[in-house]
Order: sequence, then structure tokens, then C-alpha cells
Amino acid sequence: MRHIVGFSIALGTVLLYLLWRASSNTALFAEHYTLLIVLNAVVATLLLGLIGYQIWLVRRRIRAQQFGARLTKRLILVFALMAIVPGTVIYGVSVQFLTRSIESWFDVRVDSALEGGLNLGRSALDAQLAELTRKAEAMALTLADEPASGHITTLNRLREQAGVAEATLFSARGAVIAFSSADPRALTPKLPGPAILRQVRQQQPYRSLEVLGERGLYLRAVVPVNVLSLTEDIRILQLMQPVPRKLAEDAEAVQEVYRDYQELSFSRRSLSRLFTLSLTMTLLLALLSAVAAAFLVSQRLSAPLGLLAEGTRAVGKGDFTPVQPVKARDELGMLINSFNAMTRQLAETRAQVESKQRQLEAAKGYLESILAHLSSGVLAFDESFHLRTVNPTAAQILGVDFAALKGLEAFAWGERKPGLTPFSAALARHFRDGGEKDWQEQIELTAETGSQVLLVRGTRLPAQAEGGYVVVFDDITHLIQAQRAAAWGEVARRLAHEIKNPLTPIQLSAERLEHKLTPKLTPEDAAMLARSTQTIVNQVAALKSMVNDFSEYARAPVLQARPLDLNALVGEVLALYEHAEVPVSTEFGSGLAIEGDAKLLRQVIHNLLRNAQDAVAQTPNGRITVRTEASGAWAQLKVMDNGPGFPPEILARAFEPYVTTKAKGTGLGLAIVKKIVDEHHGRVEIRNLEPLGACVCVHLPLTLAQARDQAA
Repeated sequence: MRHIVGFSIALGTVLLYLLWRASSNTALFAEHYTLLIVLNAVVATLLLGLIGYQIWLVRRRIRAQQFGARLTKRLILVFALMAIVPGTVIYGVSVQFLTRSIESWFDVRVDSALEGGLNLGRSALDAQLAELTRKAEAMALTLADEPASGHITTLNRLREQAGVAEATLFSARGAVIAFSSADPRALTPKLPGPAILRQVRQQQPYRSLEVLGERGLYLRAVVPVNVLSLTEDIRILQLMQPVPRKLAEDAEAVQEVYRDYQELSFSRRSLSRLFTLSLTMTLLLALLSAVAAAFLVSQRLSAPLGLLAEGTRAVGKGDFTPVQPVKARDELGMLINSFNAMTRQLAETRAQVESKQRQLEAAKGYLESILAHLSSGVLAFDESFHLRTVNPTAAQILGVDFAALKGLEAFAWGERKPGLTPFSAALARHFRDGGEKDWQEQIELTAETGSQVLLVRGTRLPAQAEGGYVVVFDDITHLIQAQRAAAWGEVARRLAHEIKNPLTPIQLSAERLEHKLTPKLTPEDAAMLARSTQTIVNQVAALKSMVNDFSEYARAPVLQARPLDLNALVGEVLALYEHAEVPVSTEFGSGLAIEGDAKLLRQVIHNLLRNAQDAVAQTPNGRITVRTEASGAWAQLKVMDNGPGFPPEILARAFEPYVTTKAKGTGLGLAIVKKIVDEHHGRVEIRNLEPLGACVCVHLPLTLAQARDQAA
């Protein structure tokens, strides 16, 4: 803004100077005055726009209640009045002075004197022109009395007698007949124009005052000469007489002054308007420049106070950035420097505090990162046993959204989440009743999806760390299941080894006894012996079947994995159940390519279908549904029935050996299924359906290419 105002004032000064020069110079005025007026008006409009913009800014700041806006307004009013009042007075006096001065230039006596001088010069010239015309007419009468052949010799004599500078005789068509001149250097006469010749032929003399280039001012008189001749009846005589140089110069000067005076007289109102407009532009540019400068000065004075106000508000909001320094050595400059020193000290203090806070946050983040990546669940409580910190693993193990337990004592978690009753009871027993000792306990939680065994450890935090309690727990369900599976596998292996060896001798001995003793016994005794032998053989076969199951469960499956189509594999097995008593419906998904052992997976599908058929054997309108589908990177095989479902006590231990609801069977079917699926890096889930029925879902990993296609 300072640059714009300075440039406008400088440009306005230059334009005003040029306007003054144009006002005092008529030629320059006529050529450039309009352009200068337009340029001055443009500069004045620019300054007026700047002032209007500044006024709008001040009003907006006042409405926004900005600090220093009202002070700026007062300073602007003072400076504007200081410029406007003297400028207006000077303008009024100047306009009156110029108007009266211009009017005083035009006096009646001056006008009469100039007009009299001009008339005097004109009368002298008219008298000389009339005298030359009289001489021409006298010479024409003399020539008319003489024959045409004597005109050439008579013309020179008549010119000398009349004292004329130049005489020329023309024919009626304008051809030169005779020429006589007092100047021996003159070779050709000044020819009259066609209009002059036409006028003279009509017996009308012609006279005029003419300027002949460098020869000066001349008097011309042209008269007819009536001759008596058979070939022509008229000739034309022209006389040229120079006007004395002094008289010509005086007459020309008087005429030029009179013409200029008349022009000034006619344009005095325009001249008055011209000077008035120049003064107006001068006053306007001066006032606008003064007001614009007033804005700049007022802003320069109020700017330091505004900077301090903004700085204090920024400090109140926590921004300790120093304000822009003011290049001044007065009290305001010292005040701003002191304020900047204070803000720098506050900024350094805050930087130290923020550094300490960042260190604490880094330590906290490090601790949270450790807790987030722990495989154990961690719960921290305050002195009132309200939850203070929990890591994601804890929520994952317990399957609980801890946001729903916020504000609730740990001992009352079981009221809102019944599945956590054993957990909250253990906390109450050890923390509230056990005192300060460290403790450890194995807790079993029961949920709809099965039972869960947790190894829980707890301790009290020291008072220096704000006190409270911490609990760390691990899900050891799979560990216990693995231990049980290993134990049952060892039992099955030993039982199979101990039982399998005597079975064949027992069967052979019973058959040999029947073969040897039957001929020696009575028919009744022989029949009884046959029945007893058959019983022994049947029981030995049953024991062999049980021993085979034991051997299969105890033996680790050896995978021969290859790419498989799950739908095709399920279709092969279902072909064996086309004529089963219970119909089997299918719902196959697409794109289920897996890698596995076809023989072992067929065994899994057979076991699941046999269990489903056994479950709906006593159910009217029993049905079995086999569904395959893709879920993320997994292929799902679901076998669903509408039987009675799994009893709650069986649901949590369905995959353990010898756990079954059948009257017959070893209870190893689902255990073998889980073992085969685990070897395929999959998982098995079981659940009851509503209102009746059960669902066994096998998850097997898709091949890498198939998983990418599913993701796409």
C-alpha cells in the first residue's frame, strides 16, 4: 500500500506539472490537454479507490472490534481535516482570483483600439487598391483609342507614366500579348485565373490584395480593354503593384493581434473553466494524497499496538511466536522488544515441557506397544478395582468388549457378563480376601462355542506407581487339549498293542474247540457250543474293530498333499450316499481349490456324514445339508442336520476321545476328524442351530492363487 500511494502521488505531481504547462501554452493545450485531464482523473480515481478501500477496512475492523481500529479512525479524521480545511480555503480563493483576473484581461478600450488600428490599415490598403484600379481604367481607355497593333509599344510608356511596377496585356483567352515590368529580372507575369478572366470579359473589373510567396503583399487590378478590330473586340489589362513592406508588416501585425484577441475573447469562459479544472485536479490530488498519507501514518502509529494486541491474544492461546519487530527506537519499539523477549522465554520453557512430555509419551507408547504385542492378556486396575488399562490380547482371549465394563468393579463383571463369573470370583477371592500376596490359579470359562481354560496370575502394584492391581493370564486350552490328545494317543497305542496280540489265538482256539468237540456232543450241547463259539468270534471281531480305531487315532497321519477341488472331492463321497435313508442336499460354491490328502479328507467327510445320519436317525423328516463356500483365504465345508444337536456338556469337549452321545461307538470320530484337519493347517468348529440341529464347519486354506482370486 505504501508503494502504491507513493507512486500515485509522484505520478500525480508529474501530471499536474504537465497540466500547468499545457494551461500556459495554447498549442500544447490544444494537443495534449484532454489526455492530461484523463490521466489526472485516472490517478484521482485510483487514489479515491484506495481511500475508499482503506475506509472499508477500518469500518470492518471496527465492526470486528479489532484492537487499534478506533485509534486509526481518529488519526485518519485528524489528518484528513488538516488537509481538507486549508486546501478548500485555498481552492476557493484561487478560483475567485483567477476568474476575476481573466475577466479583467478583456477591456472595451483595448478592443476598440485594436479594431481601429485594423480598420486604419484596411483603409490605407483599400485606397491604394482603388488608385491602382483607376490607373488601370485610364490605361485601358488610352489603349482602346489606339489600334491593336500599337498596344505593345504603348504599354511600356503607359506603365512608366502611371508609376506601376508591372503591366500585362492579355488576349480574351488569357494569352500574353505584351508584358512590361519595372524589375528587369522579371521575365513572366503573374497570370490571372480563369474565374478572373471570365469576370473581366463580362465588363466587370477585378481588384484584390494578394500575397505572392517570397515577393510579399501585392495589389492586383484587372480591367477590360475594348478594341476596334476585325479579329477581336476585347483585351485584358492587368496591373500589379507591391505594397510597401513597412505598411504590410504593420497591417499583418495588427490583424494577427486582433485575431488572437478575438480568439481569447471568444474562449475566455473556456479558459476560465480550464484553469478552474486544473485547480480542481490539483486540489483533488493534493487532498487525496494527504488522506492516503494519513491512512499510512495512522496505520504506522497504531501498527505496534495492534501487534502487541495480537501477540497477547496468541500468548493466551499458547502461541509464543515473537511478533514482528518494529524498526523504531521510541517507547513502542522498546515495548515490543521486551514483549518478544518474554515470548521467547515462554517458548523455551514450553519446549522443555513438551520435550519431557514427548519422552513420557514415548515411554508410554513403548509400554503400550509391548502390551499390544504380548501373547498374554494384561488387565490393570486402580485401588477401587476399576479397569484402568487393558491390552488387545485380553479382549481377544476373553471375547469381551471392555468398553461395556467401563466404570464397573471387576468383582461385578459376572453380573453383566455371566461367562466371566468364575474370572471375577477369582479376582475377588485373591485380591479382596487374599491381601498383598501374589497368586496364580487355573480357571475354566464356559461359553457357547466351548470351554476355555485360563492360567491367571495376579499381584499388587507398588504405591510409588500410583498403586492398583495387575492381572496377567494365558489361554492354555489348546495346550491342555494337546496334552490330553497326547495322553489318549499313548493310551490308545498301548491298548492296541496289548489287546491285539491275544485276539487271534482266542478266535482260533474257540473255532478249534468247536471243530473238535461238536462230533462228540449231543445235538443240544453241540448247538450250545456253536452259539458260544460264535459269541466269542463276534466279540473278538468287535475288539479288533476297536483296536483298529485305537491304532488309527494313535498313528500320526502321513499327508500326501496335492491340489484338489473340494467340490469334486465332496461329490465323490456323496455318490456313496445316493441311496441313504436320509436325503442329502448340496450347496456348492465356486473356486474352492485346496491342497490336501484326498484319502484323509474323504475319511473326514465320511465321519461327518455318518455322524449326521446317526443324529437324524430318530428325527421325523430328517435332512442333511452339505454346503461349500469361500470365506476370505479359507474354504469352508459345512455339514448341517436338523437332529437334536449337541448336549451342552458335550459341546465343550466334543473333540476329545471317548466323548460321544451314541450308545455304540468309541467316541473317536470327531477326534480323528480334528487331528486330520489340524494336519491340513485348518480348524473345525461345531455349534447348535436354532431351533434344532447341529453344524460342523471345517475350514481349509485355499491355494495361494485361489486366495488371490478371491481377494480380487
